[in-house]
Amino acid sequence: MVEAFSAGEVEAFQRDGCLIVEEGLVSESALSLLRERYERLFDGEYETGIKPDEVNWVRGRDPEDRTRQICNGWRADNVIAAQVLSERTGRLCAQLMGYRGVRLLQDNVLWKPPGTKAIGFHQDASYADYLVPAEMTTCWISLHDTTADAGPLEFVRGSHRWPRTPPERSQFHAPDDWLAPARAAAPAGVEPEVIPVVVKAGGGSFHHGLTWHGSAPNTNAEVARMALVSHMLPVEVRFHETNVDLIYSRYRRRGDLALDESFFPVLWDESGYRTPWLAELPALS
Repeated sequence: MVEAFSAGEVEAFQRDGCLIVEEGLVSESALSLLRERYERLFDGEYETGIKPDEVNWVRGRDPEDRTRQICNGWRADNVIAAQVLSERTGRLCAQLMGYRGVRLLQDNVLWKPPGTKAIGFHQDASYADYLVPAEMTTCWISLHDTTADAGPLEFVRGSHRWPRTPPERSQFHAPDDWLAPARAAAPAGVEPEVIPVVVKAGGGSFHHGLTWHGSAPNTNAEVARMALVSHMLPVEVRFHETNVDLIYSRYRRRGDLALDESFFPVLWDESGYRTPWLAELPALS
């Protein structure tokens, strides 16, 4: 299992805005547990009795060719929570970004069966103007071996140095030209260099909040790609005084800009602190 990055890996992340980790972010035994939980979540079976914050695909309601997405599946399932809220993931994020501590903003539970369409390129941090600072870092973990034709996550190398661009929500799910937003945002004369995340099951990647990324259609008839994502914040982040998010600002207490650890737990801190209730989650070997 990956416990720390080398100086060269940290340098590559800072240069490229992303780092691909071929394997070792999740154990084989944990992978099988997580895959099984996906079936339940997308059938609306919530172990904790709490519905995730966003359920963007429902069987029988939405087209079969759309990428299936749930946001904050950890609230609904303790096995998902155990991985999303991993101390190791937080520590690795802090090492890459130079953070003194890391807390979770949200997760994404992603399932991209054969024939599903693209996800438009975007910058995660462009959606974070309700936070101060408005930044995040993301860990993306594949639960299957990925191939370049199965619609894996793709990055534009070095694009974290481009300007922040307002989000284009209408072009997020199933666009015909998924790279168009990144191409439009590129500096004059720059052609986006796209890097696919092709890894073993249990491998994945980390990326900067301003790095342009998305995914092509899954044209591989054999790979029903599942991925689990942790969007992480520096531990000192607070809510913006006036900017709000349609969904996540519901967790802001009146008269208090602090992020409540019941909803935005601290995964790792250099002091050794970790939100106490995380110890109640199941252990994933």
